[in-house]
Amino acid sequence: MPTDSNAKRSPASGKVRWRRFAIVAVPSVAIAGALIGLTAKGAIASSISVSGQEFLVTASQLNGTGFEQFGGEVPGTNNSQNPVVISAIHHATLANLCQSVTVGPVTLRLTAGGGGNLVSADNLVVDASGQTGSVATFHNITIGQDAGTLTEDPGTAGTPGGFGQQADSITIDNLVQHTWLTTAGTFTLPGLSIGFGKSC
Repeated sequence: MPTDSNAKRSPASGKVRWRRFAIVAVPSVAIAGALIGLTAKGAIASSISVSGQEFLVTASQLNGTGFEQFGGEVPGTNNSQNPVVISAIHHATLANLCQSVTVGPVTLRLTAGGGGNLVSADNLVVDASGQTGSVATFHNITIGQDAGTLTEDPGTAGTPGGFGQQADSITIDNLVQHTWLTTAGTFTLPGLSIGFGKSC
């Protein structure tokens, strides 16, 4: 029969040793965070295959700070490569955002940011095949900079030697984008509505 001292030394079944767990988990979380940060800064290439469909994005106005833009491509279905214009914005707000995509015989539609409640996004990166606006205003813009040397936040960069441009801030009225892929660190959508309807 075990003595009281032996019973005290035996670990209870089903218990977690939190100190040991922290020793293992904390470095793993730190490494994962570092990899995510490096991917966001373009130091590590992220491989994302896009669907075979573009989606339409419209907004009555986009305002952003920390703007970068350069050419690239995203891999699609059947080993295809889709040429894109990559636009990166450190912080963006959008009024009357609408996104739509055709899914079989119907159109899936998302809206948000109406009534003065703006959509906001941090570290927004958009890979688009085309973009238009009624008026675009850039502040402190540099056009023709080496895409590998862009310095605005969020810190993305293109292929060294490629064409790039950057600006401290950007405003686009009546934005229309045909988009393959959108990523963001944070995307806040007030007044979100998703359903089936007509295209934006």
